[in-house]
Amino acid sequence: MTHGKPGAVVLAPDKFKGSLSAPAVVEALAAGIGRVVPGREIRRVPVADGGDGTVDAFLAAGWERVAVTAEGPTGVPGETAYAVRGRTAVIELAAVVGLTKLPGGQPDPLHSGTYGLGRVIAHALDRGAREIVLGVGGSASTDGGAGMLAALGLRILDADGAEVPAGGAALARAVRVERAGLHPALAETSFVLATDVDNPLLGNDGAAMVFGPQKGADPQQCALLEAALTNFAKLVDPAAAERPGAGAAGGTGFGALAVLGAVERPGIRVVLELIGFPDLVRDAALVVTGEGSLDEQTLRGKAPIGVAAAARAAGAPVVAVAGRCLLDEKRVRAAGFEAAYTLSDLEPDPARSIARAAELLEQIGARIAGERLRD
Repeated sequence: MTHGKPGAVVLAPDKFKGSLSAPAVVEALAAGIGRVVPGREIRRVPVADGGDGTVDAFLAAGWERVAVTAEGPTGVPGETAYAVRGRTAVIELAAVVGLTKLPGGQPDPLHSGTYGLGRVIAHALDRGAREIVLGVGGSASTDGGAGMLAALGLRILDADGAEVPAGGAALARAVRVERAGLHPALAETSFVLATDVDNPLLGNDGAAMVFGPQKGADPQQCALLEAALTNFAKLVDPAAAERPGAGAAGGTGFGALAVLGAVERPGIRVVLELIGFPDLVRDAALVVTGEGSLDEQTLRGKAPIGVAAAARAAGAPVVAVAGRCLLDEKRVRAAGFEAAYTLSDLEPDPARSIARAAELLEQIGARIAGERLRD
């Protein structure tokens, strides 16, 4: 703080899943804070950890939006976008082939794929991107990234020499892969796999067994997908199947690690570095972060934990906001937050809390300002 001017408030929440996007959370909090301390500088910094909302975080930070049409998880074309600055592109799987892109919300666990994601990557390569961040999370498929790689020129062939169809189940019929037709720019492009998932591709902790049910797969279908992914991994790179992150996004992590040469990094760290977060919090009086639920998953490296760590490194105090908090006060403080403010404290009924999320967050913003920002 210089010349007596109060320090800025940095609002850096992730989305409240099923309720509000991260930018919407920011605006609700800002409205409440602005009511109590008008004129206080508010820095709006919505964040994400590689899943839904990742591209929005970069657009909010001033990156360029590039619109593109690409196939969704079932092959139906749709509009999407990625973010660009210089020769760096940020591409969000969820915005192309995620669960929200399923027609009518109808799961298709055996046949959904990632071809459209590969199309978006190719578009970025053709446009000159040579560093690509892949935010993976919220995927609708379990195809090991096969569709993504096929769109980039990998040929996945069956015993008759025909290319196998889309989807994870068809990989059981693959007998060889051909890399000669891969996009030429891949050889000079670096990839970062931004994810908070460290699961391997195969086994009880792998893509099919752990995440298949979230995509509509029953136990029999999970076993079928496991066998298909095992076959695909054997053809592409068996060792890469064991690497942390290979099981991310239905095995898309495996395709990125094995063929694109990606480096796996925690999604929130990648986001915060690229948007220049350390500079944004250096002189902050307070940082507010959060997500829909503060719980055990949060502690495993989700966005609020990354924000809290970066803020503390800059000497800024941090509080959390959430729809609900399943951590006791001691664990909240141990995680780096001075306090946690929840919607459930104001509205215990979950359905009403979700429906009134913006209104309740505005109240919380006003409360935070009254308790922590008054001169």
